[in-house]
Amino acid sequence: MLLNQHYLFTPGPTPIPERVKLVMNQPMIGHRSQAFAHLLEEVSTRLMPIFGSKEPVLLLTGSGTSALETAAANIIEEGDHVVVIVTGAFGDRFASICEAFGANVHRLIVQWGKICTPDQLEDFLTKLDVKIKAVFATYCETSTGVLNPIQQLGEVTKRLTDSLFIVDGVSCIGAVPVDMESWHIDILVSGSQKALMLPPGLAFIAVSEVAKKVIHDCQTKRFYLDLNRYLSSYEKEKSTPFTPAVSLIAGALEVCYMIEEEGFNQVIERHQLLKKMIREGLKAIELPLLVSDAQGSPTVTAVKPASGTANMIKKILQDNYSITIAGGQKQLKGEIFRIGHMGYCTPFDILKVLNGLEMALHKLDGRNVFGKAIKAAEEVWSQHV
Repeated sequence: MLLNQHYLFTPGPTPIPERVKLVMNQPMIGHRSQAFAHLLEEVSTRLMPIFGSKEPVLLLTGSGTSALETAAANIIEEGDHVVVIVTGAFGDRFASICEAFGANVHRLIVQWGKICTPDQLEDFLTKLDVKIKAVFATYCETSTGVLNPIQQLGEVTKRLTDSLFIVDGVSCIGAVPVDMESWHIDILVSGSQKALMLPPGLAFIAVSEVAKKVIHDCQTKRFYLDLNRYLSSYEKEKSTPFTPAVSLIAGALEVCYMIEEEGFNQVIERHQLLKKMIREGLKAIELPLLVSDAQGSPTVTAVKPASGTANMIKKILQDNYSITIAGGQKQLKGEIFRIGHMGYCTPFDILKVLNGLEMALHKLDGRNVFGKAIKAAEEVWSQHV
């Protein structure tokens, strides 16, 4: 059968709008030109409301993990004590990065598929008898699909300690609310290939005034990831210290225009609608969810089907319907599959992947679930039209 389209539903990379592709394909400009200085300033300032930041957002050329490493490299010194909240694979990655820079890492380990509650963090912090320099948290844990209560975790952090609060927002910024000041966030990082509708290759970092001082005083050796260089280049010349991904930054400006045109509050509401549609559709065809509705992310949903079938469902979708979803990671490898629904994603896209799942289940075990997931999702959507 001719299937000349491929449908991407991974939690990163995500589909890219045609208008963003067109902008990224425009003639190259010099990265030391006035045209680029204007472009960088436009992007850095237009990203501010998306990051809930009172300061322009810094742009680095690198993956989301480079943003995590930058956050650690610029505040951790050898021997510092830090707390890392681990609710999945990416919380664990944050902890490993901190250890690589010589930190004494105190892992607050939470069962995969559950959020870290404010009470859990409070109990953990009160039992520590060392001075904590920073608390690291993951807003959306991509490996499980939980959305941690960052606002409440920030309040606990600042009430009980004078440490920095550093947040990985890679798989949700651009689709969720955030306010760095009132949520007590000192450093917030994200990547380009998730809700921000771009190819991989850009890292975004928003920093508070408090964090700037710590970054300035930090003695840890770093070069390419030294935020002092990025802060200085931006403040003095509206530039970057090293060659940036110019085309991606041009695309980022178009993404900002798209978010502004839709309205950021409407973007957030759309992602909540997509979350409810996919979850109700999955329930209708009896595919168990890893995470509760209350704790689930609006950007990625993890499904835990009957033992041994997760990879088979994933393969059927890919081979027969050109639908790409993601598998599980680490301890959940082969146990779950994950559906990304962020960024350039509409209710019609949710119907598409649910239709594919209905077909895949029929092919897998002969179950007649045709129309059930679609009907449940359409009923959700009809309430929002």
